[in-house]
Amino acid sequence: MKWQKKNITTVIAFVTLATNDSYAKGAMVLGQSLRNHNTTKKLVALIGPHVAEPCREVLSSIYDEVCVVDVMDSGDAAHLSLMKRPDLGVTFTKLHCWTLTQYSKCVFMDADTLVLSNIDELFEREELSAAPDPGWPDCFNSGVFVFKPSNETHEKLLTFCGENGSFDGESCGDQGVLNSFFNTWATADISKHLPFIYNLSSIAIYSYLPAFKQYGRNAKVVHFLGKVKPWSHSYDTQRGVLYAQSVVPLLQQAYGETPFNSGFFDSSEDVRNHLYEQAAPFASPPRKFHQRKGSSAGSRQIDYMGDDSFANIERKLDSFLK
Repeated sequence: MKWQKKNITTVIAFVTLATNDSYAKGAMVLGQSLRNHNTTKKLVALIGPHVAEPCREVLSSIYDEVCVVDVMDSGDAAHLSLMKRPDLGVTFTKLHCWTLTQYSKCVFMDADTLVLSNIDELFEREELSAAPDPGWPDCFNSGVFVFKPSNETHEKLLTFCGENGSFDGESCGDQGVLNSFFNTWATADISKHLPFIYNLSSIAIYSYLPAFKQYGRNAKVVHFLGKVKPWSHSYDTQRGVLYAQSVVPLLQQAYGETPFNSGFFDSSEDVRNHLYEQAAPFASPPRKFHQRKGSSAGSRQIDYMGDDSFANIERKLDSFLK
């Protein structure tokens, strides 16, 4: 007798989290990058209750499902216990991804990640699969990870989070919680170690530039750590940067006549200096900041139209990756 294999359909999804309007813009860029690289999987965005309605509207045009997650749910005893730990608020919100039990498997991606090529193959991995953190490789970085939604796992994580907190506190508390909970990741199963190209962060460029030059061209996901995010800059809109080209028009349509902050470049000196530090590995050899006309002597200014322009930085990056 010839057996016919049943066609069992499983629903799987990429999941992200946006707790405010700024990260909602990042989630828009992430979702659009997944679409641009022809993912066949569902896209789900978890959002905080303070995300503005126009941002929700844009997210709904990109994602298949947008779920509002409220950390102040007074009807849940586990939630109440965590309310005594305000430092874990965002951590707690991120743990809600395990409640998406309508999906059999998911890949969580932070809203400050960007996809450079199709990564649907990640769904072949099992929970909890993640890439090493460049700061401490025996820990995984929680910016990208494969997981299996489960109410039971969710409850266990809540209990664990409430009893133990996170060893990395407010900086990225979910990473400490998840590494402590999935504490065999480093040693139990090497197949759960994702290659670093699935979560390439800027710190790696500083710490091991030769490896970045050797392998960086294969990067599939980049993770923009730090307080200044790519969606905070308009850079070269004429050339069609993803945010300016695909996301801003959607925001303009959603807000209509109502003024809104596009998130484009903040001209404060602190932000400019931070951007320069982030771009330093790709820029020309170290030099003094250029002084703009009308600026006081010795003030630190970046020549965004000249040597420090996005085009020059991009060309330097391209030269590294050839």
